[in-house]
Amino acid sequence: MIRGCVVLGLAVLTASCASTKTARAPETPKARSGQDLVVLLRDPGTGAVGRATVSNPHGQVELNEARQSTLVGTDSGPSAPVVLSERDAERLFGEVLEALPPAPRHFTLYFKFESEDLTEESRKLLQDVLQEVMNRPVPDVVAIGHTDRIGSARNNAELGLRRASAVRAILVNAGLARSAVSVASHGEAELLVQTADGVSEPRNRRVEITVR
Repeated sequence: MIRGCVVLGLAVLTASCASTKTARAPETPKARSGQDLVVLLRDPGTGAVGRATVSNPHGQVELNEARQSTLVGTDSGPSAPVVLSERDAERLFGEVLEALPPAPRHFTLYFKFESEDLTEESRKLLQDVLQEVMNRPVPDVVAIGHTDRIGSARNNAELGLRRASAVRAILVNAGLARSAVSVASHGEAELLVQTADGVSEPRNRRVEITVR
Protein backbone atom coordinates (compact mmCIF):
# COMPACT_ATOMS: atom_id res chain seq x y z
CA MET A 1 0.00 0.00 0.00
CA ILE A 2 1.25 3.49 -0.85
CA ARG A 3 0.49 5.98 1.88
CA GLY A 4 0.33 9.71 1.29
CA CYS A 5 1.36 12.57 3.52
CA VAL A 6 0.94 16.25 2.72
CA VAL A 7 3.17 18.93 4.27
CA LEU A 8 1.66 22.41 3.91
CA GLY A 9 3.21 25.74 3.12
CA LEU A 10 5.39 27.09 5.90
CA ALA A 11 5.70 23.85 7.83
CA VAL A 12 9.15 22.46 8.58
CA LEU A 13 9.24 18.71 9.02
CA THR A 14 12.16 16.66 10.33
CA ALA A 15 10.90 13.09 10.55
CA SER A 16 9.54 10.35 8.38
CA CYS A 17 5.88 11.17 7.82
CA ALA A 18 3.05 9.20 9.37
CA SER A 19 0.23 7.92 7.19
CA THR A 20 -2.58 10.45 6.66
CA LYS A 21 -4.27 9.25 3.47
CA THR A 22 -4.35 6.09 1.41
CA ALA A 23 -3.62 6.92 -2.22
CA ARG A 24 -2.37 5.44 -5.45
CA ALA A 25 1.06 6.82 -6.26
CA PRO A 26 1.55 8.70 -9.55
CA GLU A 27 3.62 7.22 -12.35
CA THR A 28 6.45 9.51 -11.28
CA PRO A 29 8.05 8.96 -8.83
CA LYS A 30 7.97 5.16 -9.00
CA ALA A 31 6.82 3.64 -5.75
CA ARG A 32 6.59 0.27 -4.10
CA SER A 33 4.53 -1.22 -1.33
CA GLY A 34 5.20 0.07 2.18
CA GLN A 35 6.44 3.52 1.16
CA ASP A 36 5.13 6.91 2.26
CA LEU A 37 4.66 9.66 -0.31
CA VAL A 38 5.47 13.09 1.21
CA VAL A 39 4.45 16.18 -0.77
CA LEU A 40 5.05 19.88 -0.01
CA LEU A 41 2.07 22.04 -1.01
CA ARG A 42 1.38 25.76 -0.91
CA ASP A 43 -0.19 27.16 2.23
CA PRO A 44 -3.91 27.42 1.33
CA GLY A 45 -4.27 30.71 3.22
CA THR A 46 -1.24 32.67 2.00
CA GLY A 47 -0.08 30.75 -1.07
CA ALA A 48 3.42 30.64 0.41
CA VAL A 49 5.76 27.69 0.00
CA GLY A 50 8.18 26.99 2.82
CA ARG A 51 10.42 23.97 3.16
CA ALA A 52 10.32 20.53 4.73
CA THR A 53 13.17 18.26 5.71
CA VAL A 54 12.14 14.62 5.41
CA SER A 55 14.42 12.19 7.20
CA ASN A 56 14.73 8.70 8.62
CA PRO A 57 17.72 6.66 9.87
CA HIS A 58 18.76 6.00 6.26
CA GLY A 59 19.02 9.60 5.03
CA GLN A 60 17.22 12.87 4.42
CA VAL A 61 16.12 15.26 1.66
CA GLU A 62 14.76 18.81 1.67
CA LEU A 63 11.59 19.82 -0.16
CA ASN A 64 11.43 23.52 -1.08
CA GLU A 65 9.22 23.78 -4.18
CA ALA A 66 5.45 23.58 -4.56
CA ARG A 67 4.29 19.97 -5.11
CA GLN A 68 7.81 18.62 -4.62
CA SER A 69 7.63 15.03 -3.36
CA THR A 70 9.72 12.20 -2.01
CA LEU A 71 9.13 8.52 -1.26
CA VAL A 72 10.16 7.20 2.15
CA GLY A 73 10.42 3.54 3.09
CA THR A 74 11.20 1.84 6.38
CA ASP A 75 14.34 0.25 4.92
CA SER A 76 15.63 3.08 2.69
CA GLY A 77 16.24 6.80 2.80
CA PRO A 78 13.96 9.38 1.13
CA SER A 79 14.12 9.32 -2.67
CA ALA A 80 15.37 12.25 -4.76
CA PRO A 81 12.66 14.96 -4.88
CA VAL A 82 10.27 14.97 -7.84
CA VAL A 83 7.67 17.68 -8.59
CA LEU A 84 4.16 16.29 -9.00
CA SER A 85 1.79 17.71 -11.57
CA GLU A 86 -1.11 19.81 -10.28
CA ARG A 87 -3.47 17.08 -11.46
CA ASP A 88 -1.70 14.36 -9.46
CA ALA A 89 -1.45 16.55 -6.36
CA GLU A 90 -5.17 17.29 -6.54
CA ARG A 91 -6.05 13.63 -7.10
CA LEU A 92 -3.99 12.45 -4.15
CA PHE A 93 -4.64 15.21 -1.62
CA GLY A 94 -7.64 17.24 -2.77
CA GLU A 95 -9.93 15.76 -0.11
CA VAL A 96 -7.33 16.39 2.60
CA LEU A 97 -7.00 20.06 1.66
CA GLU A 98 -10.76 20.56 1.52
CA ALA A 99 -11.06 19.20 5.06
CA LEU A 100 -8.54 21.68 6.49
CA PRO A 101 -9.88 24.59 8.55
CA PRO A 102 -9.50 28.08 7.04
CA ALA A 103 -6.10 29.67 7.60
CA PRO A 104 -5.90 32.28 10.40
CA ARG A 105 -6.38 35.92 9.40
CA HIS A 106 -4.51 38.79 11.03
CA PHE A 107 -5.66 42.38 11.41
CA THR A 108 -4.22 45.50 13.05
CA LEU A 109 -6.47 48.22 14.40
CA TYR A 110 -5.06 51.61 15.44
CA PHE A 111 -6.21 53.88 18.25
CA LYS A 112 -6.30 57.56 19.05
CA PHE A 113 -3.78 59.05 21.48
CA GLU A 114 -4.21 57.88 25.09
CA SER A 115 -7.59 56.43 24.17
CA GLU A 116 -9.59 53.26 23.57
CA ASP A 117 -11.24 54.91 20.56
CA LEU A 118 -10.36 53.58 17.12
CA THR A 119 -9.05 55.87 14.39
CA GLU A 120 -11.46 56.52 11.53
CA GLU A 121 -9.52 54.26 9.16
CA SER A 122 -9.56 51.41 11.66
CA ARG A 123 -13.30 51.79 12.18
CA LYS A 124 -13.69 50.99 8.50
CA LEU A 125 -11.30 48.01 8.75
CA LEU A 126 -13.33 46.71 11.68
CA GLN A 127 -16.01 45.68 9.21
CA ASP A 128 -13.52 43.28 7.59
CA VAL A 129 -12.77 41.79 11.00
CA LEU A 130 -16.47 41.31 11.72
CA GLN A 131 -17.02 39.71 8.32
CA GLU A 132 -14.13 37.30 8.84
CA VAL A 133 -15.49 36.31 12.27
CA MET A 134 -18.97 35.70 10.88
CA ASN A 135 -17.54 33.54 8.07
CA ARG A 136 -16.10 31.07 10.59
CA PRO A 137 -18.38 28.28 11.84
CA VAL A 138 -16.65 28.26 15.26
CA PRO A 139 -14.59 31.48 15.45
CA ASP A 140 -11.73 31.91 17.89
CA VAL A 141 -10.32 35.42 18.26
CA VAL A 142 -7.22 36.71 20.05
CA ALA A 143 -6.86 40.48 20.60
CA ILE A 144 -3.57 41.85 21.96
CA GLY A 145 -3.30 45.50 22.94
CA HIS A 146 -0.21 47.68 22.42
CA THR A 147 0.78 51.27 23.18
CA ASP A 148 3.49 53.77 22.38
CA ARG A 149 6.01 54.88 25.03
CA ILE A 150 4.13 57.89 26.35
CA GLY A 151 3.49 57.28 30.05
CA SER A 152 4.71 54.61 32.43
CA ALA A 153 5.08 50.95 31.54
CA ARG A 154 2.42 50.02 34.10
CA ASN A 155 -0.11 52.53 32.76
CA ASN A 156 0.60 51.41 29.22
CA ALA A 157 0.00 47.77 30.13
CA GLU A 158 -3.40 48.81 31.50
CA LEU A 159 -4.15 50.93 28.43
CA GLY A 160 -3.25 48.07 26.09
CA LEU A 161 -5.66 45.79 27.94
CA ARG A 162 -8.44 48.38 27.77
CA ARG A 163 -7.92 48.64 24.00
CA ALA A 164 -8.06 44.87 23.55
CA SER A 165 -11.15 44.73 25.76
CA ALA A 166 -12.78 47.47 23.68
CA VAL A 167 -12.31 45.32 20.57
CA ARG A 168 -13.81 42.33 22.40
CA ALA A 169 -16.82 44.42 23.39
CA ILE A 170 -17.42 45.38 19.75
CA LEU A 171 -17.26 41.74 18.65
CA VAL A 172 -19.55 40.60 21.47
CA ASN A 173 -22.07 43.34 20.61
CA ALA A 174 -21.99 42.03 17.03
CA GLY A 175 -23.06 38.59 18.26
CA LEU A 176 -19.85 36.73 19.08
CA ALA A 177 -19.74 34.82 22.35
CA ARG A 178 -17.55 36.52 24.94
CA SER A 179 -15.76 33.22 25.58
CA ALA A 180 -14.63 33.14 21.92
CA VAL A 181 -12.45 36.26 22.34
CA SER A 182 -9.23 36.18 24.36
CA VAL A 183 -7.62 39.50 25.30
CA ALA A 184 -4.14 40.38 26.51
CA SER A 185 -1.83 43.39 26.68
CA HIS A 186 1.81 43.81 25.78
CA GLY A 187 1.71 47.50 26.62
CA GLU A 188 4.82 49.23 25.31
CA ALA A 189 6.90 46.02 25.34
CA GLU A 190 6.53 45.10 21.65
CA LEU A 191 6.75 48.27 19.59
CA LEU A 192 5.91 48.14 15.91
CA VAL A 193 8.13 51.21 15.43
CA GLN A 194 11.10 51.48 17.78
CA THR A 195 11.24 54.81 19.62
CA ALA A 196 12.85 56.33 22.66
CA ASP A 197 10.90 56.53 25.92
CA GLY A 198 8.35 59.32 25.93
CA VAL A 199 8.00 59.47 22.13
CA SER A 200 4.51 59.49 20.62
CA GLU A 201 4.12 57.06 17.69
CA PRO A 202 0.62 56.42 16.24
CA ARG A 203 1.59 53.07 14.69
CA ASN A 204 2.40 51.67 18.12
CA ARG A 205 -1.09 52.47 19.46
CA ARG A 206 -2.79 49.34 18.18
CA VAL A 207 -4.57 46.04 18.79
CA GLU A 208 -3.36 43.04 16.84
CA ILE A 209 -6.16 40.57 16.10
CA THR A 210 -5.92 36.94 15.02
CA VAL A 211 -9.10 35.25 13.80
CA ARG A 212 -9.02 31.45 13.63
